[in-house]
Order: sequence, then structure tokens, then C-alpha cells
Amino acid sequence: MSVDLATVKRVARLARIAVSEEEADRIVGELNGILGFVEQLSEVDVDGVEAMTSVTPMAMKKRIDAVTDGNKAADIVANAPVTDQNFFLVPKVVE
Repeated sequence: MSVDLATVKRVARLARIAVSEEEADRIVGELNGILGFVEQLSEVDVDGVEAMTSVTPMAMKKRIDAVTDGNKAADIVANAPVTDQNFFLVPKVVE
């Protein structure tokens, strides 16, 4: 796939970027170089290669999925002006 001058101008207009003729010519060459590199990458056989999150193998640190700070409902509603059975009471609004 290659990019031509008309495509660069159209994308620049859609992105609302002012691009002069000289800049557009330069961008065509740069984009075609990038797309050529991407085409080279697509030729590489990556079947069976596991995705990496780091260059060194390591196990992710995981915490135990356990509740550690529950049963604080009374503390949470302690500063509320009006509560009932550890629930906030608010005035009813009907419009």
C-alpha cells in the first residue's frame, strides 16, 4: 500500500491541519517509508510466539481477592444528618 499526494491532502483537511505543498510532498515520502516498514513486519512468522509484557520473564504480582475493610457501615454514615439502618436518608424531590 502506498500513499499519494491527494490522500495526504485529504487526511490533512479531515484532521484540520494546514499542510503546504512542500510539506505534503515530504509527508508522502515519510508515510510510504512507514508503510513499507509495516509491510516488512507483516512478513515475519509469529505463529506460536507468546505476547510479551516485558523483555525479562516475570510473574505478575497479584493480591488476594479478599474483603479487608468491610463492616464499616456505621462509621460511613456517622456524619450524615439523617440515617436509617445505616442508609442515608435524603428528602424526596418530586417535580
